[in-house]
Amino acid sequence: MPYSEEFGDFYYSRADGRAESRHVFVDGNRLAERFATASRFTVAELGFGTGLNFLETWDTWDRTAPEASELTFHSFELKLLEAPEIKRAISVWPELEDRVDRMLEGWPEHADDDVSLVFSAGTKTIRLFVHRGFAHDVLPQVDIKADAWFLDGFAPSRNPEMWSADLLKAVAAKTASGGTLATYSAAGWVRRNLQAAGFIVEKCPGHAGKRDMTIGRLEA
Repeated sequence: MPYSEEFGDFYYSRADGRAESRHVFVDGNRLAERFATASRFTVAELGFGTGLNFLETWDTWDRTAPEASELTFHSFELKLLEAPEIKRAISVWPELEDRVDRMLEGWPEHADDDVSLVFSAGTKTIRLFVHRGFAHDVLPQVDIKADAWFLDGFAPSRNPEMWSADLLKAVAAKTASGGTLATYSAAGWVRRNLQAAGFIVEKCPGHAGKRDMTIGRLEA
């Protein structure tokens, strides 16, 4: 299990991180349903971590999106893991081995570099951008309008800046009208910050017995 000593938290759920990624972020944003009719789609994420959410999204896109479609995935990460660390973290899911190997072929050698990679599968294209640095500083500089957001920073109690009112307002400013979000967190102050930023939020059942998680939609 990859663990951050700086934030005192695990990078993904100990109760099957891949299942959590699918339940919270893919299903929480209804991605399979939305991908099926999308020629272009943009996902954005706070907290790239091991890349598990990206890999799971890539898998869903491959299975559900139409031909000649394009997925763009923007993630904001303070500190990149090195390629061997990512490889080890994802190795518990051998079915993802091909995708993680393709991703790591172009992985930067230095943790302070940004990531810009393009993958193709038949006529489908996936573009991955990982923007390194403090999200408060970097997000306003990136020209995006995300159709769906993954809010996957370390737990709010461990990393409150990633869930601050100012940052979530910046998230809203970079969201397409009617765009959605999902997060494993159901902390009351996080939901209030999302509502103040303009999102309509609701709680729904969390992963692996966790009572609640949060989903939301930006008011048009």
